[in-house]
Amino acid sequence: MPVVEPEVLMDGGHSLERCSVVTSAVLHAVHDHLVRQRVDLTGILIKPSMVLPGSESGQDVGDDEIAAATIRVLRDTVPASVPGLVFLSGGQTPMEATARLDALNRTGPQPWELSFSFGRALQAPVLDAWAARPDDRQHAQAALMHRARMNGLARRGRWSRSLEPATVG
Repeated sequence: MPVVEPEVLMDGGHSLERCSVVTSAVLHAVHDHLVRQRVDLTGILIKPSMVLPGSESGQDVGDDEIAAATIRVLRDTVPASVPGLVFLSGGQTPMEATARLDALNRTGPQPWELSFSFGRALQAPVLDAWAARPDDRQHAQAALMHRARMNGLARRGRWSRSLEPATVG
């Protein structure tokens, strides 16, 4: 299955609103190119970024606001015929990525499945666990299983911060 990855980086000082505008423009352009190339939209996944303020913006935005902004952009740009969106986690902590995926899935039924394609947000806890205890493979595997379980719950809008250990970032 083709995966189309139109990533908008969260580096910089841009606001949530600016990210919405840019993400919308990028997704419109991607859609136009897919249509021109006669890509069967029912047979692809889109791997977008969430709509986020820039990492240097100083803008404090809650998970629900990020979810609302992201859903607005997606509803305006992604046809319902696309079966799913699998979000990137770049620049977010593992907990932020999970919380925001959960908030996205709590917005109610959407025309597409909303899931995750988190690289860093899945790997960072594992690498941290392994670095802390290099000879304890089970500790690193447990960190991966926990993060995967948490993201699985978030994928269904059933995650809670209370399920996380106090040390998770």
